[in-house]
Amino acid sequence: MMSNLHSIGTPPGTLLYTGEQSGSVKITLIEYNETEFFEEEFNSWNNCFKAIEPNMVKWINVEGIHQVELIEQIGKQFNIHPLTLEDIVHIDQRPKFEDYDHYTLAIMKMISYDTEVHSEQLSIILMENTVISFQEPHGGDAFDIIRNRLRQNKGRVRKLGADYLAYALMDAVVDCYFNAIEKIGDIVEEIEEEIINEQKKESLIRLYNLKREIIYLRKQVWPLRDMISNLIRSESGLITANTHIFLRDLQDHSTRIIDTVETYRDLLGGIMDIYLSSNANRMNEVMKVLTIMSSIFIPVTFIAGVYGMNFDYMPELKSPWGYSIVWAVMLSIIIGQIIFFRRKKWL
Repeated sequence: MMSNLHSIGTPPGTLLYTGEQSGSVKITLIEYNETEFFEEEFNSWNNCFKAIEPNMVKWINVEGIHQVELIEQIGKQFNIHPLTLEDIVHIDQRPKFEDYDHYTLAIMKMISYDTEVHSEQLSIILMENTVISFQEPHGGDAFDIIRNRLRQNKGRVRKLGADYLAYALMDAVVDCYFNAIEKIGDIVEEIEEEIINEQKKESLIRLYNLKREIIYLRKQVWPLRDMISNLIRSESGLITANTHIFLRDLQDHSTRIIDTVETYRDLLGGIMDIYLSSNANRMNEVMKVLTIMSSIFIPVTFIAGVYGMNFDYMPELKSPWGYSIVWAVMLSIIIGQIIFFRRKKWL
């Protein structure tokens, strides 16, 4: 991925794609009202623009933002500010909302999870009767359910305006957050059981990696709620009162996601503490056993060392019972110490 250092020093509004230069560009045009529906894919903006009907709600989805010439063409056609276009092609943007004279801009991340968290930047521009969405060419999105509603004329989306369509797209993205969090929750439970029962090093590595994924997800979710709050407080005439109700519900969903992410973050921290505490306790038990064994054999070793000195004249050296007496004394010391340790509950 291109480093952000490449954009340092460039004039404001300069279009410089910061992602991977891969994939082809696909432009999908969907136009509809309550009775009519039209959908077609294009490879060039000129062909797409010629097919636009003026009296229908339009959704233009641009999949692939690495061709900055295409983004410039769309920007000139719809009079989009160069700073907005710059934000669209800079894929490391924080989720945010901006209100312009004749359009609004919402930037957020589409999240998916398989073995790790994957994110894709989504930019949604809302105009009168028009929604333009820009996404990276990763071969999929969260919008299939919205397309099916439009095709089958289900729900409210064909009956309401472009502002409701923009809400529906954002709601579909937020639903993907719930799917990712649900999968992460299953893995958290699995790792917790492994840590408590087995305490393998591999479980600790999985725990550490999952904690990093949760931290990354948290960085995306917190600004998402702020973005939705700014969208609700916006005084733009493009957003009707009916859509404001649904936006408040979307804000509630983002709050639930934040609460869940924070819960998992605290839970993973607790599991990490349990793992470290369990290892420390196990090490303490080992050291305790070794210390007790050393304590038992230190006096016995002292006696054996004394009688192992090579002197000709030592007490009990010539005694026929010397060897037995020494053994009796050493065994008595060992037994006495074991009894003492048990009474102290050290054994």
